[in-house]
Amino acid sequence: MKSIINSTFLITAGVLFFTACEKADSLPFYGEGTAPVLTASSTTLAPAPADSNNTALTLSWTNPNYATDSSTYKFVVEMDSTGKNFANPDSKTVTGQLTASFIAKELNSLLLARGYAFNVPVDMDVRLKSSYGNNNELKLSNVIKIRMTPYKIPPKVVLPTSGRLFIVGDASTFGWSNDPAPPAFPPGREFARLDETTWAGIFQMTGSGGYKILQTQGNWSTQYHMASGGTATGGLFEYGDANPSFPSPAAGWYKIILDFQTGKFTVTSVSNPLPQELYTTGDATAGGWTNTPPVNQKLTRLNSVVHEITMSMAPGKYYKFLSSSGNWQPQFGGNSATGGALGANYGGGNDPAAIPTPTVAGDYKVQVNFATETYTVTKL
Repeated sequence: MKSIINSTFLITAGVLFFTACEKADSLPFYGEGTAPVLTASSTTLAPAPADSNNTALTLSWTNPNYATDSSTYKFVVEMDSTGKNFANPDSKTVTGQLTASFIAKELNSLLLARGYAFNVPVDMDVRLKSSYGNNNELKLSNVIKIRMTPYKIPPKVVLPTSGRLFIVGDASTFGWSNDPAPPAFPPGREFARLDETTWAGIFQMTGSGGYKILQTQGNWSTQYHMASGGTATGGLFEYGDANPSFPSPAAGWYKIILDFQTGKFTVTSVSNPLPQELYTTGDATAGGWTNTPPVNQKLTRLNSVVHEITMSMAPGKYYKFLSSSGNWQPQFGGNSATGGALGANYGGGNDPAAIPTPTVAGDYKVQVNFATETYTVTKL
């Protein structure tokens, strides 16, 4: 019996040995290909709004000559701001073609999504990635710089016909009162228009309740409210007499920005309470350097964030702004006679520079904007 068992084992082992040594078929080998050379139909693009559906750019490239059917080649066009090294590119994928085209509104949307301004040229880098269909043997093309100018499109949310916006709601210290004028809403309830499609305001929020935005005092039907999905710190807003309201952030001072072009709102905390009054002081004023300037040196408050005064100025003088008569702080100033960044000392820090008067004597309109933290000086 022992010899039979041993023979059986030897036969089995031999079968396994010859099976293990049987040669397998060779795997296919594909060539690496060559880097494609990219060309563009134009390197300067400035389409008009009327051409939004027309082809604005066509890209072409050489065949990378991979060792498979060219209909399976994969190409990815990438675009990014010049100098960004394609860290955050927009991309478009095509298969089996040696060209890709973009209509004007496709590129325009790409540029606007990056925050570029209307009618201002920007430089974009464009390149191509080629590969087999499974992404193997990736090759990069040359980079082409294309100057693109986004054109103006209608804002996503209809602009206020009155050109004015006011806050209403128990999330603010003004409450839900919306009685028709008179009396008119106080300036502290109004947003400032920063440009054609952007408004900003700084308000004290209660930490509970909600608010909405009115464009006409006493009229609920033309209000703006938060769109579904928004939060206390931002989201989308829309036009119409409907809910939901904007929810209040935690109690404190906040800057609210309404961007009608994109339909987005943002709410950010402000470190210091918003000054409710503003006075001029300095040898550029009749009252001189005093922390109790006369009432005629008080700026007119135009809205929640902008104060304005007309001053007669002579060269070689200086002035600052105080937020209350009788106190040196908070105080505000700057370095330029024509306007610029607004320096501030709310207490405990270094005082800002005194603002020099213009080199030409005359009457000037001076505005201080706490939303942009700037001041402007305009000769009348």
